[in-house]
Amino acid sequence: MQEFTIGSLARQANVNIETIRFYERKGLMPNPQRTPAGFRVYSQKDLQRLNFILMAKKHGFTLKEIKELLDLRVNPDSTCDDVRKKAEIKIKLIEQKLQELRRMKKALKTLMASCHGSNPAGECPILEAFEHHK
Repeated sequence: MQEFTIGSLARQANVNIETIRFYERKGLMPNPQRTPAGFRVYSQKDLQRLNFILMAKKHGFTLKEIKELLDLRVNPDSTCDDVRKKAEIKIKLIEQKLQELRRMKKALKTLMASCHGSNPAGECPILEAFEHHK
C-alpha cells in the first residue's frame, strides 16, 4: 500500500499543502492517519478522494455540493439518479449565471458606447452611471 506525506500528496494532486488542510477542516477530506512522530500519512484512497474533490470543483460544484456528492457516494441507499439530479440542478444554476453574465455584458457595452475616451476620468459616463445607478 502506497503512503504519502502531505507534501507528496499535494504534489500528486498538483495542489498546495494548505488546500489539503483546508479540505480537512471543511470535512471533505478525512483526518489523516498519523505516524508515531505526529506526521500526517495519506493513502491512495485519500489521493482518489482529493482528485474527486478537485474534479468536481472544476465542474463548478461548490464545496457544500461536493460534500453532498461524497455523501451520496458512500450512502448505500443513494442511486445514480440522486447524483444525476444534483448535476441537473448544477446545470440550471450554470445556465442562470450565463444569462446574468450576458445581461452584464450587454449593459457594460451600452455604457462603453457612451464613453468616448477623451473626457477626464472624473467625467467618465461609465463611472457616473455606476455612481448614479443608471
